[in-house]
Amino acid sequence: MAGDAAQDMKTRIRTDLRAAMKEGRISEANLTRVLIAAIDNAEAPPLQAGETLVDQGQFRNGSAEVEHLLLNPTQMRAVLMAEIQERERAAEEMTRLERPDRADALRAEVLLARRYIE
Repeated sequence: MAGDAAQDMKTRIRTDLRAAMKEGRISEANLTRVLIAAIDNAEAPPLQAGETLVDQGQFRNGSAEVEHLLLNPTQMRAVLMAEIQERERAAEEMTRLERPDRADALRAEVLLARRYIE
């Protein structure tokens, strides 16, 4: 992943998303959408002090577009690991709440997401 690691990873995930959708793997498609959104959020530049989303530009004048942050491979891995860890914690909680079906689904998502960091 040279250059913009986020764009490289999103391209890879989108390819997997299309395949999952074509093959009817709904859980995998949903997970890939979440991973893409997490990467998009990580690329968003922080707001300046006192700035609100409305301050960024007027509707349709083009000024609402902002340059996204470039993520290096380490940052990209951290984004994906955060998503994995969130699902691992949720799976533990579902197990504690005696919801093995939901815990198993979350663990399956963890396995799918791990392929992007290995």
